[in-house]
Amino acid sequence: MAAAPLPSPSLAMAPAEAAPAVEILGVDKVFADGTRGLTPIDLTVAQGEFVSLIGPSGCGKSTLLSLIANLIQPTDGRLLWWRGGFDKVGQPGRRLSIVFQDATLMPWARVEGNVRLPLDLARMPKDEAAPRVDEALALVGLSSHGRLYPRQLSGGMRMRVSIARALVTEPDMLLMDEPFGALDEFTRNRLDSDLSELWRLRGFTTIFVTHSIYEAVFLSTRIVVMAAQPGRLFREIEIDEPFPRGDAFRTSAKFADYCRELSVALMEASLASGRGRDR
Repeated sequence: MAAAPLPSPSLAMAPAEAAPAVEILGVDKVFADGTRGLTPIDLTVAQGEFVSLIGPSGCGKSTLLSLIANLIQPTDGRLLWWRGGFDKVGQPGRRLSIVFQDATLMPWARVEGNVRLPLDLARMPKDEAAPRVDEALALVGLSSHGRLYPRQLSGGMRMRVSIARALVTEPDMLLMDEPFGALDEFTRNRLDSDLSELWRLRGFTTIFVTHSIYEAVFLSTRIVVMAAQPGRLFREIEIDEPFPRGDAFRTSAKFADYCRELSVALMEASLASGRGRDR
């Protein structure tokens, strides 16, 4: 990383004691064709948490993330976002960013232009935006790549640009929908380590969708396992291990134990899918 990390967010504080970042209260989703995407869900994510959503295909992970991002609206229930832990508001502000699996970069624009896009849309003057773009690129290790085009970058580098674009708005909450799913295992592990360090450095609340047991255990303070048909919360697993986490954690007996526990939970969630209360 380009900057020395700040102290890790306190993991000794239980979510119930920490100020919430988002509260999901009895939220469900029925799509226009009658498909029930989610049965009523209650979930609170505390400020500074790193929560991963994992479960079988079709369990509603991306639907839940889209609801939190305010990209779609719930059929019933409420979502409440908090700013600064004090003022409850009904809509998320500009302090929320989302990263998708596809980097979705503009091929005709240089890296710095891609990162600057949210600030351009907010009509921030370029002289004000420039230092924020430089800082975001430094955070993802791409300070010397600002004048390049996306076609000149590897897949991992393009994803770093996408993350920099999300960070340039200085979000309080970062939503990530399988951002590293299409990358090779080596690149994925490297980006997981970098993301974990960014989270330590910036302290933003993170909600992360993944299909990888190893990735979820490595990154998370808490893992939410979901079941399908209809999508619902099935189990939660707290990863009560200190940060920073590196290769020593990945090869430890505790890591293997967490992975086994999560693997069993996922198997049970898969077996439970289709036996939800709405079927």
